[in-house]
Amino acid sequence: MSQRPALGCLFEVVETLVLTVVIFLGIQTFVAQPYKVQQGSMENTLLPDQYVLVDKLTPRWAPYERGDIVVFDPPETWSSGGGVPFIKRVIGLPGDRIELRDGKVFVNDVALEEPYIFENDGTPQTTEPAPGGPNEWLVPTGDLLVMGDHRQDSADSRSFGPIAVAHVIGRAWLRYWPFDTFGILPTPSHPELTSGSSPGLSPGFSSEPEPSSSP
Repeated sequence: MSQRPALGCLFEVVETLVLTVVIFLGIQTFVAQPYKVQQGSMENTLLPDQYVLVDKLTPRWAPYERGDIVVFDPPETWSSGGGVPFIKRVIGLPGDRIELRDGKVFVNDVALEEPYIFENDGTPQTTEPAPGGPNEWLVPTGDLLVMGDHRQDSADSRSFGPIAVAHVIGRAWLRYWPFDTFGILPTPSHPELTSGSSPGLSPGFSSEPEPSSSP
């Protein structure tokens, strides 16, 4: 029996395997990749050892929104990261003025409604500044301010400040394991902010100059 057919068959198998690996790596690099939750900072929205699918494609044309859950590389100066990507919720967008006041988050002087916050015996946790840290931020262009849903067990922007969008890996949009937790991760709409001020401005102030009373 000739070895040529056998070699041809082997070549086809290797070619198929290589193509499969290339497609898989391409999908993980440009489209989506799995992520294992390893921290407790997003409880009870996400629990440790759950798996989510991170969307890396749509953020290329659809900017991150307030309430999105994002996976990102923590700042290099943050020594507690250990090289493991963080997963948090977007609280502040570029231009937003974020303030922690009376245990709540205020976005441009409007109290943010946060039904996803972890509860202690039925009472939602308060949001306090990091020990010795600031309680107010103006989110720069190209940055996001993020916090965990478990506010008392989260290292987030209260500690290391806003993060660069360039460091965000993608938007967590689907929890797929364990299978009984399968489902889309919703993004809250925050209607309390829709009638409020523009990002970075306080209510009652306009970005347009007042008309002059001079003739």
